Amino acid sequence: MKTGTIVLSALVLALSVLPAMAQDLTARQIMDKVDGRDDGDNRIAEMKMVLIDKNGDTRERKIKTFDKDRIVDQGDEDRRRIMFFLTPADVKDTGFLTYDYAATEKDDDQWLFLPALKKTKRIASTDKSGSFMGSDFNYSDMTRKNLDAYTFKILKEAEVRGAKTWVIEALPKTREEAAETGYKKSVVFVRQDNFVAVRAVHWTDTGGKLKYLDVTGLELIDGIWTTTATSMTTKKNKVTEHKTELTFSNIRYNQDLADNIFTLRRLEKGL
Repeated sequence: MKTGTIVLSALVLALSVLPAMAQDLTARQIMDKVDGRDDGDNRIAEMKMVLIDKNGDTRERKIKTFDKDRIVDQGDEDRRRIMFFLTPADVKDTGFLTYDYAATEKDDDQWLFLPALKKTKRIASTDKSGSFMGSDFNYSDMTRKNLDAYTFKILKEAEVRGAKTWVIEALPKTREEAAETGYKKSVVFVRQDNFVAVRAVHWTDTGGKLKYLDVTGLELIDGIWTTTATSMTTKKNKVTEHKTELTFSNIRYNQDLADNIFTLRRLEKGL
């Protein structure tokens, strides 16, 4: 057999095996890969938040964000994020700080600094299902989910913007988890080529609403799949009540971010 034929046969065999290997993944294994994929470290970005009400009227906010991963036990990473609102005037200097712990038994910490009151408020677990700064995102959406708190099932496969995805149902195991996150059920669309969750539907724990997450911008930046645009739409009885659009720009990884940036002192001091 000619060398070219051997190479071609090996390539065909490899390509035929890859889909089978992908199909062998369980729903939990897929979600583990989503949670564990490289999402960058020491990141600085600018974010624009647009709030759209049911009449189509909009409000725009500009935010600067800083993210850092910290290595903890067994190579796991805690994630820290601080956000400062730049405009408009009514939210200027508002700050939001998150400690997203790798240890699943440890509750994530979140604090919101309100400059008008000159007060920092810690977000309690019972408040994490609430709206983040009037948006369609909950405080619970700002941190990673504890995968052990859910059961997962592959429902089907589907295409999202030309990319093949797994459609995975996520159900919280306890009432406490549903109450804290604000969601009693979620269906997540995970791209099969890069394990990025690019779409989701959330059933709210109360109020009978559906929330639709859609990643409308996804780019490779410094070799990292990075969300550059996303939205969350809240509907009830198929009628849109509100929508939030987020766009990210000037995204830079591997920046020199000191630990003291991610402190309550810095939160209250501002940029």
